[in-house]
Amino acid sequence: MRRLIQRGLMFGNLIEVASPVLVERYNRALQHLTGKTTALEDFHIDISGFSPEIGDELGDPFYLNHSGVNRQFILLTTEQRTAPLLNAQFSTSRGILQQFIEANEAQLFALTARDAVAGELLNSVYGMSDPSALLDIRLIEVEADSTSGTVRDSVELGTMIDRFKLQDDAWFDDVLIAQMIGLAKKTGDVTRNPVKLRDMSFKQDSFWTAHFGGIYLFRDVPHPAAITVGRIEDKLMDYQFELSQANEIAVFLELNGLAEPIVKAPGIDAATILQRKMEFIVAHVAAAQGEALERISAGRIRGLTRQYAAELPAEFKGLAALLRWATSGGAWPRISSDHPAYFYTLRASEGPYADLVNMLLAELAPLDVLQLFICHKDAFYSAYAGWPEPFKDYVARFLEQSYQSDKAATREALFGHEATVPLPPEQEELIELVGPWGALKR
Repeated sequence: MRRLIQRGLMFGNLIEVASPVLVERYNRALQHLTGKTTALEDFHIDISGFSPEIGDELGDPFYLNHSGVNRQFILLTTEQRTAPLLNAQFSTSRGILQQFIEANEAQLFALTARDAVAGELLNSVYGMSDPSALLDIRLIEVEADSTSGTVRDSVELGTMIDRFKLQDDAWFDDVLIAQMIGLAKKTGDVTRNPVKLRDMSFKQDSFWTAHFGGIYLFRDVPHPAAITVGRIEDKLMDYQFELSQANEIAVFLELNGLAEPIVKAPGIDAATILQRKMEFIVAHVAAAQGEALERISAGRIRGLTRQYAAELPAEFKGLAALLRWATSGGAWPRISSDHPAYFYTLRASEGPYADLVNMLLAELAPLDVLQLFICHKDAFYSAYAGWPEPFKDYVARFLEQSYQSDKAATREALFGHEATVPLPPEQEELIELVGPWGALKR
């Protein structure tokens, strides 16, 4: 993983904590949440305040995420909202933290100017002894306060102020007045500068979890289903498929309108995207044959394609047929759902499930290394560990040069949605009749 770390592709965009003041605040919050502290004088943290260096020091990469549920967090700065979430156990956790920080930015800015904020993403599950526990996760609530209890004290002081104003004899209540003065010394003037974090909760109907080898739950779509990366004995939903059941997953995506063919998606350069997917496959095959891939150009890729034509897998051949149709009027490719190239030809449809579907599609098309890196970091790092060394080097250089330079533009080019431009009637009729590439076996 050294190549990835050096290029900022792993542990990138973390927030550096180097000042003694911030380290001391972090330790107060860490002690408050876990009873532990760090002896490190500088380290880096993600959006949740997790530090890989402290994880190594404590011998516990889940020191803020015990049992992988109810993730705790430490905020030292609102700038953490741009950082990644490491060791994510649920696909929704980073988005929840981002929304919480953005919705409370002014209050958090004031709180973190003097103290750390510690909190937790709460649900009704406290352990993952079996997969059925996932079904009990319905709502995530965010609970947070400064380590000195500023938010709690501000609420209490506000209640006291209301009581002081409304009670006729409050002027003579020396105990109440003393308590108000004592709290005001800690909170400041809450009448002019109220410190209150918004109560926030998030429905958790459809999500991915890393538990039990990886499970995708789609519970609030018209035709719900669970998709597991490997085999599990528990029956979670009426419709439950393994990642290897390509046809069933294809039908699920089509019935719910969750995916669309790349060549039908408006506003994108489908030919360039297909060509890039093919180049990744060629580079992987060539690297497995011992080819050095230090200097890759379009001409070099064409040469490797000719050289290893017999070894290229069905994924490449299916994409090549689709590219011929898209660019030079070749025959309409009949890529059915059991064809290895099928999921390489799709992307998520616009809607609330787009990120989750793109994550699933990335896992179903693992040689599209760009989509895998963007949409499913855990699956990318796992696959990367088993790739040939020349391919690792090729992928690391490609991502540094072609993705890191402008992440937003790359994401927009791949996954952005614009107003749909109708296809010619005869082509639309064909797609409606047989599905995107061929008839799906229902």
